[in-house]
Amino acid sequence: MITKEVVEKVAKLSRLELTEEEVAVHAEQLNKILETMDILKQIDTDGIEPLAHVLPIQNVLREDEVGECMPREKVLSNAPEQADGMFQVPKIV
Repeated sequence: MITKEVVEKVAKLSRLELTEEEVAVHAEQLNKILETMDILKQIDTDGIEPLAHVLPIQNVLREDEVGECMPREKVLSNAPEQADGMFQVPKIV
């Protein structure tokens, strides 16, 4: 069971300033979450495969194929700055 003291301790560690009313609301909500988890623990999940996603996902990648490239002038036409046919970006150290 989550007490008000636990909520206050977590709030202090998180550097949150909560009013007494907020502490009470959060304690109640967290206790409801724990009650729901207790109900879920009672469900028999034997023989059920774990899921990463609810829908079946297939890898839809294609083979890499060399295609036509855009002309360098067109690629650089919207560049704010360019030098020697390349994008010029600010130096970051």
